[in-house]
Amino acid sequence: MSSQVPVPFLQVDSFTREPFAGTPAAVCLLETEPPAAWMQPGAAEMNLSEPAFTWPSGEALGLRWFTPVAEVELCGHATLATAHALWETKRLTKGSRTTSSPTIPDSRSMRLVARPAFIPPDTPPTKNKATPLTPTTMPSC
Repeated sequence: MSSQVPVPFLQVDSFTREPFAGTPAAVCLLETEPPAAWMQPGAAEMNLSEPAFTWPSGEALGLRWFTPVAEVELCGHATLATAHALWETKRLTKGSRTTSSPTIPDSRSMRLVARPAFIPPDTPPTKNKATPLTPTTMPSC
């Protein structure tokens, strides 16, 4: 019998407020950076495009994305899903992991800035007005 450690991950629907809509993304919440040789088959097993893998990395967070066949430099919907998952699981709060807000995830392609946002709960969307896409606009996991 092999020893296996459970790995927490969430599936988040990005770009929507409705369940089972939008763009699904898997977010794997890790304690340390695993080798790419582990993340690649993990992404294939999750059977979603570009699962995100994130972990604490010094004063920031590490963040990488993999398709079932290759690593990608950046993935928008999985990045939004990662921010949402980190806030929902209390792994990320305003001012955490840095000396001041915002928290900065480190990715292979760039440094990404995650800021918490406040959107009044009873504010209906209005025509011709952009609604910012932030983790607080996505449904809870």
